[in-house]
Amino acid sequence: MSLPVSGTAALVLAVLFGFAFGWLLHRGRVASFDTIVNQFRFKDFTVLKVMLTAILVGGIGVLALIDGGMAKYHIKDANILAVALGGGIFGIGMVLYGYCPGTAIAAMGSGSIHAAVGFVGMILGGILYALSYPWLRDNVISVAKWGKMRLPELTGLSDLTLFGILAAVAILAFVAIERSRRTA
Repeated sequence: MSLPVSGTAALVLAVLFGFAFGWLLHRGRVASFDTIVNQFRFKDFTVLKVMLTAILVGGIGVLALIDGGMAKYHIKDANILAVALGGGIFGIGMVLYGYCPGTAIAAMGSGSIHAAVGFVGMILGGILYALSYPWLRDNVISVAKWGKMRLPELTGLSDLTLFGILAAVAILAFVAIERSRRTA
């Protein structure tokens, strides 16, 4: 099933949702260099709380769309080595830069020069990845390739059970964070 919006209307909606998303990033303080860096210093858990909430709400929304026949999964191969290396590079970059790609764009929208400089670095990194892709495909991506799989197939647990576990972990994390803030 396709969405009932296409063409110019879809572009206008995409721009409006983009601005709304950027505004929400700013309101949630996750487009702030200090907030992101302090997450990694274990001094400000705003990013963790926002991300866990977004994963839960977004995941349940996607599950509802799939169950309603309005969307379908597009599962990529589980290339364990490539994902581990890519995640490590992304994490190191986020710690050094103080932004992820989405928050960098939001910070640029508010005039951050260092976010713009880092964004140029992201573009250059993307070009470097594209140029080195043949070597990466043969020497990294093909290593520890598990094929197309999802957590339900890997664990034997249903989507709803996994979301229930994640929700419980999120609630426990939120409670622990709030308790530690009160005692600090």
